[in-house]
Amino acid sequence: MNYRILFFFCSIFFVSCAEQSKKINYSKNFINYSNKGFTLIYDKKFVNKKLDDRSLLIFNNVLEKDTPVKVTNLINGKYLLVKVGRNSKYPTFYNSVVSRRIATDLEIDFNQPYVEIKTLNQKNSFIINKAKTFDEEKNVANKVPVERIEINNISNNISEKEKNKKILKPSIDFKYIIKIVDLYFEDSAKILINRLQNEYSINNIKIKKMSKNSYRVYKGPFNNLDSIKREYTDIIKLNFENIEIIKL
Repeated sequence: MNYRILFFFCSIFFVSCAEQSKKINYSKNFINYSNKGFTLIYDKKFVNKKLDDRSLLIFNNVLEKDTPVKVTNLINGKYLLVKVGRNSKYPTFYNSVVSRRIATDLEIDFNQPYVEIKTLNQKNSFIINKAKTFDEEKNVANKVPVERIEINNISNNISEKEKNKKILKPSIDFKYIIKIVDLYFEDSAKILINRLQNEYSINNIKIKKMSKNSYRVYKGPFNNLDSIKREYTDIIKLNFENIEIIKL
């Protein structure tokens, strides 16, 4: 959290934030990171480092290289256990970059690539054994012809037949909010909202009571990807620890 955000909370310094249980610890041993948001299916135009189509790696600039994580497609519940690759530059709107293989296996919708990135407990023997298979699976995948990996390209490099299929396929409702932070006290949430409005001109911020001791500060809902991208760009600059996109 930078000095601007620290200043935000000076007046509510006594408040314990519900997010603290997920505070980012820059260590290979931490296990508590979790973030829900949109992933970017690898496209070299938007990412400065190479990610092989068949790779079982993801890019995530919060977690250290080789951290094992669970990637879950929150639209259909499918998940994979993968590893984090080296740091790379990609649009900050996305919580990760995934390979085409991962996108295919998880059946990620290019219109709503909504995923959760969650660290795994490395002390768990099952997870360790699973992690050891990553390289073996990668070696097998490298022997599979490219034609076996089929995926819809976001640059519209798909056949007319596939386009028609997409039109006929029922769409999933797009309704999301940007969760800025969860706080213990409603008064603290109100103070934060006033500062966001008065000092940063971020308006239409709302509060939702999640439980007896949890008040969510959020913006939305948003009904399309472009609108949520615009707002997210302004909010992410405030450098809160774990801003998330939540599907309603």
